[in-house]
Amino acid sequence: MTWRVWGRIGAAVVAGLLVFASFPPRTCWYLAPLGIAILTLVARDATRLRGAFGYGLLGGLAFFLPLLPWTGIYVGPVPWLALSAACAVYVGLFGLATRWVTVLPGWPVWAALMWTLTEWGRSSFPFGGFPWGRLAFGQADGWYLPFAWLGGAPIVSFVVALTGTVLAAVILRLRERDTVRRGLVIFTLATVVIIIPVTGVILRTALPAPDDGDRPITVAAIQGSVPRLGLDFNAQRRAVLDNHIRRTEELARAVAAGTAARPDVVIWPENSSDIDPLRNADAAAEITAASRDIGAPILVGAVLVNDDRTTTNSVMMWDADGPGERHDKKIIQPFGEYLPYRDFFRHFSDYADRAGYFVPGHGDGVVHADPAGGGPPVAIGVATCYEVAFDRAFEDSLRAGAQLLTVPTNNATFGDSDMTYQQLAMSRVRAVEHGRALVVAATTGVSAIITADGAVQQQTPKFVPAALEATLPLRSETTPATAIGPLPERVLCVLAAAVALAAAIRWRTAARTARRADEDVTTASPR
Repeated sequence: MTWRVWGRIGAAVVAGLLVFASFPPRTCWYLAPLGIAILTLVARDATRLRGAFGYGLLGGLAFFLPLLPWTGIYVGPVPWLALSAACAVYVGLFGLATRWVTVLPGWPVWAALMWTLTEWGRSSFPFGGFPWGRLAFGQADGWYLPFAWLGGAPIVSFVVALTGTVLAAVILRLRERDTVRRGLVIFTLATVVIIIPVTGVILRTALPAPDDGDRPITVAAIQGSVPRLGLDFNAQRRAVLDNHIRRTEELARAVAAGTAARPDVVIWPENSSDIDPLRNADAAAEITAASRDIGAPILVGAVLVNDDRTTTNSVMMWDADGPGERHDKKIIQPFGEYLPYRDFFRHFSDYADRAGYFVPGHGDGVVHADPAGGGPPVAIGVATCYEVAFDRAFEDSLRAGAQLLTVPTNNATFGDSDMTYQQLAMSRVRAVEHGRALVVAATTGVSAIITADGAVQQQTPKFVPAALEATLPLRSETTPATAIGPLPERVLCVLAAAVALAAAIRWRTAARTARRADEDVTTASPR
């Protein structure tokens, strides 16, 4: 290979690492557009489409391999490497598509659309998709975050990608010899690069203030922690439940002593009761007693055993009278909560039979709580753990009237990794997207209170029992992103498909012209 090829390979790897570095727990959000710019330049400079795909694939591996090691902490490297490679294929397709559309005028816009299209594809296929690593989820601390209020996570990803592709165009224009024309074009493009994030800063003024809302309620989030980390964290299921009971009772004593406010509702994490409280009388009695002592309903994360021996990952509202409404997790995690093609994957890993037998639930993603302080029932929108990565989870909740959002999650199976911070960033994006305060309750941390502007008001350390308490506003006002739902992403993807078709026509026309020119030369040549 030539030095030029090696240079492209190195640049593609650097591009992927820059995008990775923009993700939590780091706050270097501004590196994402730079990474996209470098990857765009590499793909555009490729001599062949397959080369552009290869460079994109390398960039994708450099991004996802360091982003997703938590997926293999307790099951070995095969799932981590396989998932990273599958996600990297979509970045490879972005490289190919970028090279494809650069024959068109205005190609920076079309290249950004290609990112949207491939990100949508990765978030949808296969097995329901894997949205982890969307550009939007690295922007919780950045200037682009307010775009979520306008059009949701897809718009945030698009404007980040657009900044990068336009920046790539600026760099390309530096090579031009026509000084006057080069200066004018660079000035125009550089202005666009600056205007996009500055628009995000301006949009921040449209976000609701932390206390704006219809009426306030006091919410507590309990982090009970677990006896040990790993896939068998719930081998001591009684201890996990007792930890959450114990921390709730501590809060109840503080309320009785007047050192803490009485919460209107208490939120426990996912898997806080892996003992099915609808089948186990002891577990039910403990939860009922805890609700009675705290004087408020508890949203309990429980694993329910169905009659056919499958399981349902549920959260249910539980008060002094027992269980009430529940949300059964609708978007369940392949290769974790269930295993597609289990017999096939048994050949590759001894952990195949340790994957769950969970089945998806149904419903609108809302549970109602009767607040301890009185007043109308509170509509709480729920996205359990993995669900928060998917746009449609909270979209359903908001259509059903959610006034407050919560993400009960269990991170014990991913050890001391960056996963919990990546998921926290998703929750911050969702809070801004829908203009709602959001409560994260995690078994081992990080639990957090997030206001409607995406700010983290409170958060816990990891691996310690803890309780958070805050007075949060209930809101019924609808953001533009909530009102239009998935429409922006659909429009961008349709535009991307139309642009790809236009590029195909341009490529075909160019090929015909070249072929005719060759024929003319052949005809005119002496024999």
